[in-house]
Amino acid sequence: MNPLVVIVILAILFWVLFALPARRRRRDHEAMQDSLEIGDEVITAGGMHGVVRDIGDRQLRIEIAPDVVVNVDRRAIAAVAVADDDDDEIVEVEADDESADPESAAADR
Repeated sequence: MNPLVVIVILAILFWVLFALPARRRRRDHEAMQDSLEIGDEVITAGGMHGVVRDIGDRQLRIEIAPDVVVNVDRRAIAAVAVADDDDDEIVEVEADDESADPESAAADR
């Protein structure tokens, strides 16, 4: 087999296995960040939990404790959190898992 054909096949395989899923995850994550609303419980990339109090173009103001509001860059939001009704545990809902049932997400952990 021609070495050029092998290289082309490997490049296509790499693109299908790595580049497409990464692009899809990035697009879903950006959509989650763009769809944030006031009152959403969020988790930042640094692990800080808070509630969105104000939304700007590039920054959010999140309340991390009663009367403690911090400015956070919109890109620092890692996930939106939802409370699990059974035991009041917070479950992360990433952009890929928004359609999933929170109970099944908790069972996966």
